[in-house]
Amino acid sequence: MPKATQQQIDQLLTEIAKKHLNLETLETRNSDSLDFHDVAVWGIKDALQEAYEAGKQGQKQSLQI
Repeated sequence: MPKATQQQIDQLLTEIAKKHLNLETLETRNSDSLDFHDVAVWGIKDALQEAYEAGKQGQKQSLQI
């Protein structure tokens, strides 16, 4: 399986952020009210866990080539 592109990685991270952190986007919008958020630590933990698991899955797939 080919290595993920930066666009694919960004899309996955955005999906994780939407799911666990209730963020619309990870793009910088140059506005404090849009770029800084109060987020619960359990949401951060869940998002990091999902990103870690996605990385593990990607590594497993690349080793099976």
